[in-house]
Amino acid sequence: MSSTPTQINRLADATSPYLRQHADNPVHWQPWDETALAAARDEGKLILLSIGYSACHWCHVMAHESFEDAQIAAQMNRDFINIKVDREERPDLDRIYQTAHQLLTGRGGGWPLTVFLTPDQLPFFAGTYFPRQGRQGMPGFDAVMERVVEVYRDRPEEIHEQNADMQQVLERLAAVSGEAELPGREALEDARLQLGERFDPAFGGFGSAPKFPQPVALNRLLRHYARSERSVDADRGALHMACHTLRRMALGGLYDQVGGGFARYSVDGEWMIPHFEKMLSDNALLMSVATDAHRATGDRFFRRIARETGEWALREMRLPEGGFATSLDADTSEGEGVFYLWTPDEVRDVLDADEAELVILRLGLDEKPNFEGRWHPQVHMAFSELAKRLQTPRDGLVQRWQSAQAKLRKARDERERPGRDDKALTAWNALMIRGLARAGRLLGLPEFIDAAEAAEQFVHQHLWRDGRLLASWRAGQADLPGYLDDHAFMLDALIELQQARWDSQRMAWATRLGDVLLEQFEDPRVGGFFFTAADHESLIQRPRTFTDDALPSGNGIAALALNRLACLVGEPRYSKAAERAVRAGAEQLEQTAAAQCALLDALDELIEPPEVVVVRADDNALEHWMEVANAAYQPNRLVFTPPVNAPLASTPAGETGAWVCRGHTCLPKAATPTELADRLTDTP
Repeated sequence: MSSTPTQINRLADATSPYLRQHADNPVHWQPWDETALAAARDEGKLILLSIGYSACHWCHVMAHESFEDAQIAAQMNRDFINIKVDREERPDLDRIYQTAHQLLTGRGGGWPLTVFLTPDQLPFFAGTYFPRQGRQGMPGFDAVMERVVEVYRDRPEEIHEQNADMQQVLERLAAVSGEAELPGREALEDARLQLGERFDPAFGGFGSAPKFPQPVALNRLLRHYARSERSVDADRGALHMACHTLRRMALGGLYDQVGGGFARYSVDGEWMIPHFEKMLSDNALLMSVATDAHRATGDRFFRRIARETGEWALREMRLPEGGFATSLDADTSEGEGVFYLWTPDEVRDVLDADEAELVILRLGLDEKPNFEGRWHPQVHMAFSELAKRLQTPRDGLVQRWQSAQAKLRKARDERERPGRDDKALTAWNALMIRGLARAGRLLGLPEFIDAAEAAEQFVHQHLWRDGRLLASWRAGQADLPGYLDDHAFMLDALIELQQARWDSQRMAWATRLGDVLLEQFEDPRVGGFFFTAADHESLIQRPRTFTDDALPSGNGIAALALNRLACLVGEPRYSKAAERAVRAGAEQLEQTAAAQCALLDALDELIEPPEVVVVRADDNALEHWMEVANAAYQPNRLVFTPPVNAPLASTPAGETGAWVCRGHTCLPKAATPTELADRLTDTP
């Protein structure tokens, strides 16, 4: 008797490295597809849905304890259709079932997410990590499964009633009225006050351990400061919250002091010990925040952090095809974080005596071990302190540090490296394109712009198909229809990259992306954008969210980018869609403004449209013009440098000079950089 597809493990051909990690499990894992879903319906079996991702430490723990266990696997195979999902490839499913977990348990979820579904995909029991054996008040996974089957068998009416309620709640959560007015500046002030109430004045950041970087909130604070700086009373408190947080993160263990780049989060409130996985998305966002912190303060510390983070991405995350991989694992075979740990003797083996002394003092290796008998580096002494301690000029110590850092990195590269999830996600690549383009333009790093353009070409070549974006690519194979984030983040990235280096073909692509957002994702009835396209597969909910999480909300970025596109091409239907989206999220802004920072950025530029500067100049004169156009931290200023003869709304082709436009009003042409400076200091 031959096996049916659901009686074997079907993950070997998956594009996701996370799914492929489970291809050898004795569990009959299925991908989320019609074959698996139909089997559940036809056989009347429950679905055991397990959602995780490649760099997830506790996903690995549960896999080792339970999914590799023959007895547990036999129980799973007997009682369930077992479906494994990569949350990075299927954020639509992850959003739906994380929400369901919240509703069922009354607390936030996480990964691994373990959800038991009826054959019609409705969840009735959920949890996250379950141990193989019961401990510390947690039931063992075998007992959990046994109880779930028992409840489903013995109490079907209760399950049916609960599922009906769940369906109604999910539909209600995705609904908006569309009747609200566009919020005013009070929403921006509310977010500023709410972030201030949650701010940790000692160590920076918001809330308590575990502590996450929250780059979207940091960006909002920097923008709030920039807006207030033009008034009589600049909000330096907002600037302090953003910069103090970024500085403490970058001096602590959250930041890789040897190789650059930020880990996912800190397990403590002081940014000392991270959860060691590194995500492309976090680093793209934090690179951009560090760039803007440097622009706002002139502090070269933030410039260094932005540069090192970009260099880490180019060195460790860039794929041969030009795109970027998704994440680095926290673990190696030796354990969590071991790749990043040092002892003083290991440092002395790699460096000469003067370098070793500097590194040991700077990174606190002369103090007690801070992670399982070894040291996870973090900055304990600034260069100014070290200069006094070592009786050496500061500049000389900086050069010595840079030499030591390169040697340590080379030695560390000889260790067993954490696993890399080498799939390329469109949305996360878009964030990195934007971050590299912004850092390259504002910090004078042309190699970053080169890398951003190469990644743009990668996305266009491999993930742009039939006028739409696909969500994921790996090893030559692109898969899965793109989501709101893919299209919105990419449009935002193209507008940023267009400021770094003009390309007429990029304008056509940006316009097409704007059209896709309106045609496939906008709610034509009340405004705002769904997470999935109109022709996406039918799920138990069509998600729509205005709230930021680790990523800025797709609605917020779509509204911001569409409004900017409207300013650039002179097409009001884009700005009208942006306004509808912000109005659709008005109720959420009123309730928890600080949780919708990306949407507030869009509101900010709807209240006061971005200032568009167009410079048409010969190449030999362009640098002088750009020094003037980018002279100050103005996050709501867009600067474009099309060729003299390139067509562009609001500015005549064929003339040299600069034009400054605000909303529907353009100032007279500036014929010289000095005149441009006068135009830019003219308060609107």
